[in-house]
Amino acid sequence: MYSDVTESEYLADAAETAETWPRKCDVFGVKVSAAAYDEALNRVMHAARTGTPACVSHLAVHGVVTASRDPIFRRMVDKFEIAGPDGMPVRIALNLLYKAQLPNRFYGPEFMLRVCERAALEQLGVYLYGSRPNVVSRLRQNLVCRFPMLRVVGWEPSAFRPLSRSEDDALVRRINSSGAHIVFVGLGCPLQEKFAYAHRTRLRAVQICVGAAFDFHAGEKKMAPHWMQALSLEWLFRLMHEPKRLWQRYLVTNTILLGKLLLQLTGLRYRSATTRSTTEGTRPL
Repeated sequence: MYSDVTESEYLADAAETAETWPRKCDVFGVKVSAAAYDEALNRVMHAARTGTPACVSHLAVHGVVTASRDPIFRRMVDKFEIAGPDGMPVRIALNLLYKAQLPNRFYGPEFMLRVCERAALEQLGVYLYGSRPNVVSRLRQNLVCRFPMLRVVGWEPSAFRPLSRSEDDALVRRINSSGAHIVFVGLGCPLQEKFAYAHRTRLRAVQICVGAAFDFHAGEKKMAPHWMQALSLEWLFRLMHEPKRLWQRYLVTNTILLGKLLLQLTGLRYRSATTRSTTEGTRPL
């Protein structure tokens, strides 16, 4: 059983391994990791094997724009060991601004499968937290069917409301006592990042925020065809399937991201990003 880790222990672990996590770049004032699958996978599995707590997020356009406009949420994401470019436009921004030369985005559903494959090989326990009861149950079944050696040591749905302190304490005990090395969190952005941040010193596991991956791998929703993903059109595919829920998120945030990218490319950066670059030492090319 893993014990709770203190804030000082967490910071010590983070400082010891900081140089080995993917480098971070200032994208509109947000520290986004120039993360490739293999590098990130090796780091995550090492942390999981050694019981080192860590937080991993996959930031699509919505996540980056939200963090750039919400200083509290931005500070949370900035402390994650990996905040990778889930969205193709975010990957393009990293390549344009920093010559990151990322061949692929850091896609949550894809990374989840890669982590599960390695966890099955290494016999590391995984825990599934989030979504609805039927979805998380089917997700567990589908993952075990795909990776027969995968040890899913626990799974439970979201309560879809803030947990009381006693409920939260009980959740932490269940996860820690399960022997989970990796916790997949599927609450949607930004709730899942806030959950991971709040529990980063309490769970002796790697928390990976994967959002819609729960629905995709449970068969609840369809993923965009590969050709649409390659052309940065996954947002359009999802918008056509869920227009009422997603129209504002995609049309508004995509427009905001394009405007911020043009400003940063031309050097006309907004004041908050300039201040953060000066104080934190992150500079674009």
